[in-house]
Amino acid sequence: MGLSSSEREALFQRYADGPARLKAALARVPAEALTWRPQPGEWSAHEVVIHCADSETNAAARIRYLTAEPDPVVLDYNEAEWARRFDYHRHPLEPALAAVEAVRANTVVLLRRLPEDAWGRVGRHTGSGRYSAED
Repeated sequence: MGLSSSEREALFQRYADGPARLKAALARVPAEALTWRPQPGEWSAHEVVIHCADSETNAAARIRYLTAEPDPVVLDYNEAEWARRFDYHRHPLEPALAAVEAVRANTVVLLRRLPEDAWGRVGRHTGSGRYSAED
């Protein structure tokens, strides 16, 4: 059973508000603590923000493939490997935050315009199998 339009709209609004919440949370982290890791193998606040930019761009592509392509395939990616390979600590925060903000603003407009039947679309996620637009 899918979400009602009002439930979906509440999620859209939370999604739209996300970049501001991310920036507000980041503003509370002292500059000297941005690259601190709480435990070995855990991510710092800086790495989390860079991951958000990568995750946002992946999510934006996923909803587009799921709702526009026949028999869509959604690619999995190894988040920890991306953080290591792309050396997230060396990536500047400002463009990552701008990417989250811009990609999300563009995608929320798209989400609000999708016809009801788009939400029933299903594809295959290369890591977890069945994957729907609501996922």
